[in-house]
Amino acid sequence: MKTNFKSKKLKKKFETRKELERTYGTRQAKKITQRMNELYAAESLHDIKSNPSSRLHQLSGNYKDYLAVDLVHPYRLIFRPEDGEIKNYRTITIVEIIKVEDYH
Repeated sequence: MKTNFKSKKLKKKFETRKELERTYGTRQAKKITQRMNELYAAESLHDIKSNPSSRLHQLSGNYKDYLAVDLVHPYRLIFRPEDGEIKNYRTITIVEIIKVEDYH
């Protein structure tokens, strides 16, 4: 799956383990790296949905066109599909990473 980033600053944080750890801490950085590797390896979001531990889910409210996967509780990796139908995960092959947030 192809992944893009909302900003160059966010992309820079995600490119190196050192930057991830500095920003989010060691434990969270490890989980972010795991989720990003899962996204890179997937052919579509359907592959992510079939992994129950990621808990892929659609958001609502201000984030109604966005999706998220679990990180270290209560944080989520928020992204939006750039292609395909949001209701059909098999059609989504490109996502844009928006942020890591506790939106609860």
